[in-house]
Amino acid sequence: MAIWKTLPFGSFSLLLMLTSMHCFATMNFYVSPNGNDAWSGRFPSPNRTRTDGPFATLFKAQQAVRAFKRQHPSLKEGITVWIEGGRYELRQPLTLTREDGGTAQAPVRYAAWHHQTVSITGGKLISRWQPITDPHILERLPAAARDHVLQCDLRSQGIQDFGQLTRRGFGLPIVPTPLELFFRGEPMQLARWPLHGYATITSTPAGPQGGEFGYAGNEPSRWRNDQDIWVHGYWTFDWADSYEKIASIDTAQHLIHTVPPHGVYGYQVGSRWYALNVLEELAAPGEYYLDRNTGLLYFWPPAPIREGDTEVSILQTPLIILSDASHIILDGLTIECGRGCGVQIVGGDHNLLIHCTLRNLGEYAVSIGDDTHNYQNAIYANTLLNRQSGSHNGIEECAIYNTGSGGVFLGGGDRQTLTPGGNFVIGCTIHDYNRWDFTYRAGVNIDGVGNLIAYNAIYNAPHNAILLSGNNHLIEFNDIHDVCLDTGDAGAFYMGRDLSMRGNTVRYNYFHNIEPHIQRANAFEGVQSVYLDDCASGTTVYGNIFFHAGCAVMIGGGRDNSVENNLFVYCDPAVHVDARGLSWAKDWFNGKDPILISRLEAVHYNQPPYSIAYPHLANILQDDPAVPKYNEIVHNICVGGTWIRWLDGMNDRIVTVKDNLVTTDPGFLTPQAPEKSGFELLAHSPALRMGFRPIPFNQIGPKGFTSSR
Repeated sequence: MAIWKTLPFGSFSLLLMLTSMHCFATMNFYVSPNGNDAWSGRFPSPNRTRTDGPFATLFKAQQAVRAFKRQHPSLKEGITVWIEGGRYELRQPLTLTREDGGTAQAPVRYAAWHHQTVSITGGKLISRWQPITDPHILERLPAAARDHVLQCDLRSQGIQDFGQLTRRGFGLPIVPTPLELFFRGEPMQLARWPLHGYATITSTPAGPQGGEFGYAGNEPSRWRNDQDIWVHGYWTFDWADSYEKIASIDTAQHLIHTVPPHGVYGYQVGSRWYALNVLEELAAPGEYYLDRNTGLLYFWPPAPIREGDTEVSILQTPLIILSDASHIILDGLTIECGRGCGVQIVGGDHNLLIHCTLRNLGEYAVSIGDDTHNYQNAIYANTLLNRQSGSHNGIEECAIYNTGSGGVFLGGGDRQTLTPGGNFVIGCTIHDYNRWDFTYRAGVNIDGVGNLIAYNAIYNAPHNAILLSGNNHLIEFNDIHDVCLDTGDAGAFYMGRDLSMRGNTVRYNYFHNIEPHIQRANAFEGVQSVYLDDCASGTTVYGNIFFHAGCAVMIGGGRDNSVENNLFVYCDPAVHVDARGLSWAKDWFNGKDPILISRLEAVHYNQPPYSIAYPHLANILQDDPAVPKYNEIVHNICVGGTWIRWLDGMNDRIVTVKDNLVTTDPGFLTPQAPEKSGFELLAHSPALRMGFRPIPFNQIGPKGFTSSR
């Protein structure tokens, strides 16, 4: 059932996925900002008499496509809706259903005309910025800001719904953001304190669950209106953040009281936090504050404001929804400025986003699958969760950035039957994807069975790059760096706490500049590049390069994991192996905590297809399940740093460790800076004689991907 493993690198599975996604269309409709929905939409520009020409809206083009398909039920050639460059503001989602889709021979394509910039936006441009004249407002602002902050009346420009700040974060639903402000295509900062970094909790007089915590200094004494001030922090663990509303501030006792149910896991001395939505802290260029009572938006622009510079997000739903549609291609579009997500694909097959930019969104860029709203809890509660993601749906060569709650949620396949989904994220650049929710909202969140993440660059995030759930996924040729920048006990690639999630392969990826950034006493703040947490099992880690990559591979109590033919350079350690099922996590195996066993039983682990796909699984409960058996660490190179860290009595009598080059110079072409030559080995390298196979460094990341289109 591991559908990817039979394919050699370089050929890989794209041909299986993409051969039926042809883009040749002969029937054309046109949409333009200068169009008119009363016209035919058959011409790219208005005629001389302005009696015919392109449509004005995507919705009219959708109707025209439907009508044309009804008139030509045996259509053998595709349809393209060409969209001229410009802005297309949506106040409701463009919902494409089975009626709007195409076929393998005749796909329906919505594409940018001649590669022009087409903005599909859920926002609204605002103008008429004025100096502040209200003395009460000026008095509340920091003195240095008073000559720079401008105001804009949103209600006078037809904006009445400002949204609300809500509780969000670890273990909480993904929800639309309130209205946000963007300046020249970049998100601005809701006024906060401190401006950079964090304050720390100084005391918890009522205990961790008491709903109050202490702060140092007198800054909160300046805050006049505490009715809608919020705090965001890592309240107990540096891998779990949440937003909490302030109930009151006791400036005499230096205590902040929050609205129940209070911070996730409670408050702990030394934990990090900051306050936001505070007018008195509008103290630097790029900060803003919205008075929801008056509808006045206050903003310190980082540069003089020109026409078209300022936009606010309005639409709370996805901008584009594909529901049980098939063979639809979105090509070259910029999808932006919504309070919710960019695109949601539920059901259907062979749908594709290609060459699109998805940015400045309050939630995430794309979900292939339903039930994303409560994603984290839904998957944790139901190991068999099927998000109805369809098959062979994907994202190719897209740019995703400045999203609020992750990049892509990639589902597909059925865990009960191990049927693969064949959905994919390929050749994309994904970065800065946690503006709001900092933890467990990865660059790509993958679930189900048999999906693909390949040739992407994922970087600049506080927590995970890839968060995996499910079976038989392939993660290959990705360039992953500068993640886990604001968290501890974290993994760039992370999976765990389910013995049945097997058959996953992590190969030919480049993990670099992934190292601890958080230091706190009496807490594990390590950062892992490949984190097989809480008995994660049956994972192949092959042919990766780990360079300054923290703890490169952690085997956290799991079984049947293979760590082979990897290059570890300056990692600490290269590999960690523990037997937590025999120590602090023994309750998972002695009957006190049923989490692992119940998940095994849910998939009928000792019956086909699981018993056939994963032979060691069928008899696992009679085979010392708490002991990390059948792990292999072979044919690896380790240079600098440390090699293996053993915990809980683990050793090389339990784990197979052989043919690794650890104490011998491997023979890099450029030994002082091996990264400059792509970690190439000399022809006489002792590693090659030992059986190490060269890693195709030049094929890693978007540069290594060549589209079949």
